[in-house]
Amino acid sequence: MQGLIQRVKHAKVEINNHVVGEISQGILLLLGVEKHDDKQTADKLLHKVSNYRIFTDENDKMNLSLKDIKGELLVVSQFTLAADTKKGMRPSFSSAATPSQANELYEYFVAQAKELGLTIATGEFGADMQVSLCNDGPVTFNLSV
Repeated sequence: MQGLIQRVKHAKVEINNHVVGEISQGILLLLGVEKHDDKQTADKLLHKVSNYRIFTDENDKMNLSLKDIKGELLVVSQFTLAADTKKGMRPSFSSAATPSQANELYEYFVAQAKELGLTIATGEFGADMQVSLCNDGPVTFNLSV
């Protein structure tokens, strides 16, 4: 499971010029699901996303997590994160989960994040989405579990 996180001042997802998900300060998570992923993998990634210390403290050090600042989380499914780009000029998606498996784990991840009490917004699985954000820093990390 791949999670590309970006620290944002705000972010939103639109489908057909209609906003379907929007957050203020927090994390935009682009979530890619691979064949070998399961609920345990999703739980590990959620723990990492919600506790990863990428927000600055009073000393301007990255020392606070999303939970610490009571920030918001925008989760967007991102099939292309599962791509193998090591050879050739065209990505291979042979390690990507099937759409049904990926959607199940995406929905599970979102439900578990809500259970943690996080303020959540989402895109729409499998849709053609336009994502807008103000990356704060910029700060971006690729999290793997």
